[in-house]
Amino acid sequence: MKKIIFIFFAIFLSIEGYSQSFYRYRFDAPWSVSASVGPTQYFGELYSLWKYNEGIQPDWNANVAIRRTVGTYIRLRGDFTYYQISGQDPPADPRSLRQPRNLHFRARNWEATGIAEFHIKPVKVYNITRSFFNLYGFAGVGVSSNNPKAELNRNWVDLRPLQLENNPYEKHIIVFPTGIGMKYKLNVYTDLTVEMNYRWTLTDYMDDISAFNIKEFYVDLVNDYGVNGDGPRPDRLRLAIRNPNFIKENGEPDVDRILNNGGRIRRGSGLTERYDGFLSFNIGLEIYLAPDIWDNWIFRNRVNEKSFRFW
Repeated sequence: MKKIIFIFFAIFLSIEGYSQSFYRYRFDAPWSVSASVGPTQYFGELYSLWKYNEGIQPDWNANVAIRRTVGTYIRLRGDFTYYQISGQDPPADPRSLRQPRNLHFRARNWEATGIAEFHIKPVKVYNITRSFFNLYGFAGVGVSSNNPKAELNRNWVDLRPLQLENNPYEKHIIVFPTGIGMKYKLNVYTDLTVEMNYRWTLTDYMDDISAFNIKEFYVDLVNDYGVNGDGPRPDRLRLAIRNPNFIKENGEPDVDRILNNGGRIRRGSGLTERYDGFLSFNIGLEIYLAPDIWDNWIFRNRVNEKSFRFW
């Protein structure tokens, strides 16, 4: 009889311990933080995957985000991203007729955005009952720095202050992130995230190129260059025209040939879609800030570890 009582008592303690263990994780965790990295791909006058066979020419980005659950299926987040983009003519599809321009650029920018996520499965749930797999779409608005550069005589030169097309543009631009994502639950506190994010913009100068040719401003470029590069801003012409047909053997612009051409030297792509943008594909981790995360994950209570570990 004593053995039977002991067995029932042991089972009761076991069930009670499991119940307490389960209850320990029944917390709302509306806040989370995440970090991710991945490739970026620029789209504009120096790259057009949509129209031509351009291949992939990736750079990279790193992102951190803070999220807050605000509805059954909705989470809001603030994103902070460092990203690199670039483009160049030499690998262009021959059908684009871009190779003769010999143009290129690179940019190292910072971005801050506010985004709303719309999930397929509920997200306003106890931390432990969070779905193991959840898909979501998102959209938002934000601001990005805009600092394109080009290489000249082995130095990377800021293009925006030079106004190569006589058309000033802002140092900061508006971006509209849109995309889809997936989350996979690794444990009570952590999700694996995979996300594809395209940024639409309201500028055609992320690459410092917009005009189809230099007809409207080539005289100003020549005047700034001077006779033999002795003008007030000679680098404007050197950076605006890189086409070998208009460059002397010493690497300097051939002013006479440029003037005789009447400015019909191609610069932009003539694409119907004028605004630039870029795509990112990121993989990362999201950590949910549950009330007991410090005791049971980062600083585990070793005395009760066997009772309360749940993964």
